[in-house]
Amino acid sequence: MIRLDLAIRLRDAGVAWEPAAGDHFAIPDRDLDDQTFVLSDMIVGIHELPRGTVIGFNGTTEWALDDIERDEAIWLPREDQLRAMLGDAFDRLERDGDAYRVVVNGQADVLAATPEDAYGAAVLQQLRTGQPQV
Repeated sequence: MIRLDLAIRLRDAGVAWEPAAGDHFAIPDRDLDDQTFVLSDMIVGIHELPRGTVIGFNGTTEWALDDIERDEAIWLPREDQLRAMLGDAFDRLERDGDAYRVVVNGQADVLAATPEDAYGAAVLQQLRTGQPQV
């Protein structure tokens, strides 16, 4: 899973999140930084309310968190979602010892401990260089 700090940098760089079932997210700054949540039609779902989009925690009567604003959650994109953001620029993922390297447009500029973090770093690199995001 992508690191929370990298997910925050992706959000701050302009990566938009349209919440969908199966998406992972975190809720920072509420003593929940180590918790990962998954949107589901059964437990955690998206609700469009007059005040805006909220993420509702259905069936969690033992927990006081009923819902949060979408902007309070940090999307933790999956490997396939990050790869899709790279679009046609993505060439391949390579193993380099204990690390992973993503090759984009023939350039191997990013190296990370996990495939997800390597993809996330490659997306950030694209955003910094003005490459279009899918």
